[in-house]
Amino acid sequence: MSREDYEVVIGLEVHAELSTKTKIFCSCPTAFGAAPNTHTCPICMAMPGTLPKLNEKVVEYAVRAGLATNCEISRNSKNDRKNYYYPDLPKSYQISQFDKPLCEHGYVEIDTPNGKKKIRLLRIHIEEDAGKLNHDDFGGGSLVDLNRAGVPLIEMVSEPDLRSAEEVEAYMRKLKSILEYIEVSDCKMQEGSLRADVNVSVHKPGEPFGTRTEMKNMNSFRSIIRGIEYETQRQIEVLENGGKVEQETLRWDDVSGKTFSMRDKEDAQDYRYFPEPDLVAIRLSEEYIENIKNNLPELPESRKQKYLSVYGLSEKDSRMLTSSKYLSNMFEEAEKICKNGKAVANWLLSDVSRILNENEME
Repeated sequence: MSREDYEVVIGLEVHAELSTKTKIFCSCPTAFGAAPNTHTCPICMAMPGTLPKLNEKVVEYAVRAGLATNCEISRNSKNDRKNYYYPDLPKSYQISQFDKPLCEHGYVEIDTPNGKKKIRLLRIHIEEDAGKLNHDDFGGGSLVDLNRAGVPLIEMVSEPDLRSAEEVEAYMRKLKSILEYIEVSDCKMQEGSLRADVNVSVHKPGEPFGTRTEMKNMNSFRSIIRGIEYETQRQIEVLENGGKVEQETLRWDDVSGKTFSMRDKEDAQDYRYFPEPDLVAIRLSEEYIENIKNNLPELPESRKQKYLSVYGLSEKDSRMLTSSKYLSNMFEEAEKICKNGKAVANWLLSDVSRILNENEME
């Protein structure tokens, strides 16, 4: 049977580093690019006797992201311990959220060849990032850098509503755009500020969903698209040859263009979640939520409508210009100078975009 006889089902867990000046549970700076282990303290290094203290700005940014993606904001939330061992996780557990996340049941609308489509968001929750392993080719081992340990994240978990790599790219770009506009993350994928775990399964239409695999920490649109295309074809070939797709966590290798097994895919019970005893519950008042809602920056969809009506741009040009806040701001500043929106749009979307693409720059 051909690939057309199968349907691919994709769900994403998108991690965005928040643009706070300090970490989620301590006062260490979050700036990228510092010398290894210089942005650390006893708290984020998990020294005995240390206690976390929640950064209030993290909660504000998560609520802002929830409101911008049409989520219900939880008035009562809490933190939980997610238990697993990995060398760059100093506590051997991650402070995250399990059954009471800050934001639930939202959606993001994307454009597809068949019109607009709503991609449902199951939840948005806050958590701390792990450190980073630097593999030493000369010494033959790995070195641990804990600068990133404790950097605040939001994890945005979609329902399995995506059906192609093209829809995934549109969804990721829309999320990236929203987060940039509301100023909660710089979304620099090359620095790991925005990355995704991609869940893929295949099945024949009319049959139950297939077994899913998860590709971890994908941090470029190109890798995500290539990874989905490869994993879809791999699963189909396994099934066509009479095999069974195993539920597992995979690593995508950009050089070979293939996925490689890392470990069996964990379920929630494997993490042995329990409430974080060192942090109090999170209680949000109606006034607090309403204040954030009233001060929410302009969203890309609003700018897009302005470009259609005020500047007379096409639907395609308006969508491309507002896909990036930086590009959109450049358009508006240039238009103020030359007073010709269509000329500025043509310049940015042709000459400037071509140069950026040739140099693989944002």
